[in-house]
Amino acid sequence: MSLPVGVLALQGDFREHLQAFERLGVAAVGVRAASELSQVSGLVIPGGESTTIGKLARIFNVFDPIRDAVKAGLPTFGTCAGLIMLADDILGGIDGQETFGGLDVTVSRNAFGNQSDSFEAELQFIGIGHPVKAAFIRAPIITEVRGADVRSTLEDGRVVAVSQDNILGISFHPEVTGDDSVHELFLREFVK
Repeated sequence: MSLPVGVLALQGDFREHLQAFERLGVAAVGVRAASELSQVSGLVIPGGESTTIGKLARIFNVFDPIRDAVKAGLPTFGTCAGLIMLADDILGGIDGQETFGGLDVTVSRNAFGNQSDSFEAELQFIGIGHPVKAAFIRAPIITEVRGADVRSTLEDGRVVAVSQDNILGISFHPEVTGDDSVHELFLREFVK
């Protein structure tokens, strides 16, 4: 990997993703401009607030360039709000809410309730040989999977991680638990 991994750095927990890659010894940079997309080997869309990320992406003129880069095959990893931004369809979105798209799934925003309903769980994750520690904070849930592959579910069967072509999308925040296994998987399977 000759180019660093990019982390969309407009809003949300982008710093924690940069720190996760640092712990893995991988160069990572914040992305705030369309010109920076050609200078990264992959892109993380972090958790935060999906409507705010979308609005800021429009203000910073990176919305269409990110959508185009994802469609063109840029390895992309979305966590929580990032998953929402990569889903083709959203339940509970605001009127006119746009996404970058790319994952042929439907995602329900804030499916687990508000901040006080946050929780942690250990998950089995296809491609990772041990349980993954996951933090669910105002997290979405994947309610319908069409063209994507399921990578992880909660014990009750609800889908919390999928992949499709060049995209990995998860409902939870691995970057806040200190478990860098999903970041490693993204590098190994998608960025290469």
